[in-house]
Amino acid sequence: MAKRTFSTLETFLIFLLVMMTAITVALLSLLFITSGTIENHKDSGNHGFPTTQDTIATQPSPVTCTPEPPLFQNFSGYHIGVGRADCTGQVADINLMGYGKSGQNARGILTRLYSRAFIMAEPTGPNRRIVFVSVDIGMISQRLRLEVLNRLQSKYGSLYRRDNVILSGTHTHSGPAGYFQYTIFVIASEGFSNRTFEYMVTGIVKSIEIAHENMKPAKIFINKGDVEGVQINRSPTSYLRNPQSERARYSSNTDKEMLLLKIVDLNGDDMGLISWFAIHPVSMNNSNHLVNSDNMGYASYLFEQEKNKGYLPGQGPFVAAFASSNLGDVSSNILGPHCLNTGESCENAYSTCPIGGPGMCIAKGPGRDMIDSTQIIGRTIYQRAKELYASASQEVTGPLASAHQWVNMTDVTVWLNSTHTAKTCKPALGYSFAAGTIDGVGGLNITQGKTEGDPFWDAIRDQLFGKPSEEIKECHKPKPVLLHTGELSKPHPWHPDIVDVQIITLGSLAITAIPGEFTTMSGRRLREAVQAEFASYGMKNMTIIISGLCNVYSHYITTYEEYQAQRYEAASTIYGPHTLSAYIQLFRGLAKAIATDTVANMSSGPEPPFFKQLIIPLIPNIEDKPPIGRNFGDVLEPVKPKYRVGEVAEVTFVGANPKNSAENRTHQTFLTVEKYENTTAAWQIMYNDASWETRFYWHKGFLGRSNATIEWHIPDTVQPGIYRIRYFGHNRKMEILKPAVILPFEGISSIFEVVTT
Repeated sequence: MAKRTFSTLETFLIFLLVMMTAITVALLSLLFITSGTIENHKDSGNHGFPTTQDTIATQPSPVTCTPEPPLFQNFSGYHIGVGRADCTGQVADINLMGYGKSGQNARGILTRLYSRAFIMAEPTGPNRRIVFVSVDIGMISQRLRLEVLNRLQSKYGSLYRRDNVILSGTHTHSGPAGYFQYTIFVIASEGFSNRTFEYMVTGIVKSIEIAHENMKPAKIFINKGDVEGVQINRSPTSYLRNPQSERARYSSNTDKEMLLLKIVDLNGDDMGLISWFAIHPVSMNNSNHLVNSDNMGYASYLFEQEKNKGYLPGQGPFVAAFASSNLGDVSSNILGPHCLNTGESCENAYSTCPIGGPGMCIAKGPGRDMIDSTQIIGRTIYQRAKELYASASQEVTGPLASAHQWVNMTDVTVWLNSTHTAKTCKPALGYSFAAGTIDGVGGLNITQGKTEGDPFWDAIRDQLFGKPSEEIKECHKPKPVLLHTGELSKPHPWHPDIVDVQIITLGSLAITAIPGEFTTMSGRRLREAVQAEFASYGMKNMTIIISGLCNVYSHYITTYEEYQAQRYEAASTIYGPHTLSAYIQLFRGLAKAIATDTVANMSSGPEPPFFKQLIIPLIPNIEDKPPIGRNFGDVLEPVKPKYRVGEVAEVTFVGANPKNSAENRTHQTFLTVEKYENTTAAWQIMYNDASWETRFYWHKGFLGRSNATIEWHIPDTVQPGIYRIRYFGHNRKMEILKPAVILPFEGISSIFEVVTT
């Protein structure tokens, strides 16, 4: 490729960027308190959360050990509970987690986010149980998991532990950030949001509590089947680096198989499902500003709405989790990458366009816009799951088991064969990390596939963070190190050293909890290795599930061969070229321990840290103020008196910052669409802010003034009649020398008629 040169304007803009970065880093550093920052997770208490404006008003009260609910002991099978709880967090003034795009802040809500919990227990003993939780967020952070485990221990004692609880993120790129403790993620989140963190922790714990309280004898059935037309491999040139003999064993460069667990009680009544499928929830692109659960969340929505008839979204007893798998190189933007300016394909090793470079190479979904694409992909996944659910007949039986270790991933010795070893590395990100992907490109005009550094950016890095050591550069080859995060520890470590590895088994089913994003072939190799390990110790024909983005986030895991290409996924494989081999070795160790019943003899490993005094959000809290002569909730732009199906009813209110509603939870929704029932002379809620037919937009103004616009996209299935739209918000009131008070308010539109013709 031709050597890149910079124009005078580009050079000036880069200089401004560098200066702004340097100033920002300096200011951030001043905001940290670096003394006494680490405490062990086993200590109780509030873990030193800063007393800031971000502190949530409602803290969980101390509780004592709660006994498990009575179970029907005359049933020898599983006792199962399912639960779902809201974990949305902030929907304004916070970054969306996933694309790493500055300025992609939340400005409202398309759908709520949920935690879906499943508890399976054997009646033979209180500790013979496992918990799987799928959460509608980008990924599970280490801080999130540690706090959830701490609160479970406070309530249930040793019933729910690090070894038998798996937390998995669906990987929606449209959920709030701000719930991490490692510096690179804190910076990407523009601070640590305690209100979002508390909201998520509370929601996850509540979903487990609901499942715990509703346990009953039940059965699990398993089914598998391919899902067509919803995925592409976004790094096919990297995939081709894998041996041809290995690739020849598979019909596709993505894993198309969905694995589904159907849960029914002894009366045959439906309770829930868990499905695992490899796809990136990136149908909503990096221009989106509405919190939502993306394509996998839409599949959950459709399944739950079908089973919970008569309930609003997020309500009802049936719980449908569509969980992540080995999605690292799998995109839902199935039309593939094309140059925005010319329309030609940019499916090449560098994902770049002849005119405009990598910034022009974008992949798109099948719909007319991103919401349409989300629904097309999600509906296809849902329909296939519906078929598999209906035909599931193979029962899952057998004992439950679990194994877990904390591992220092920066120092794992990997046996390549019987005579040669290699080691993992301290964390580092390569140049192509800054390039982004065809789902969301980076902003520095860096291409994917870079195997050499750039003197310009190297010099900037060295000035800001110091030079990377020769050791870390050598260890990561052929990755050119852009950020040597494993050698950056101020004000806290930039990446985790200690990660979780975990397996839980239900009879012949094993769920491997992966702390990151495995590529397609990485997942296949892990499945094969773990299955072989079980088989070598007598557990034949085990089904191995890759459950992604579990327990702690450590970016990507590629194969050794894919690593050599140094596209985005490889540049983001932070522990070096032998990361996958290390994980395979570690998970084989867990499988052996379960198969030989020696889990009790395993070392728990080095306990991860829990940091205090994380940086508060850069966006300050200010007092909400209505315009002169107006009140919060007043209508500014009214609805029309009549709408037809297929049209959009829209109303704008005097608003307040929606992030207030993550603290004061008087209202459980930002909106309702209500229909007047003549027979009862009452208003019935038909839709809320968890409905895909509604949109809630927040428009930020000056000096605390803001507006809220609610849209209802009237579906063809709607009943004609008289309707209204209600708005529920919270405003922050601040007085000098007094704590801020968050007050609820409501607004209501005028009535309007919906007709079918």
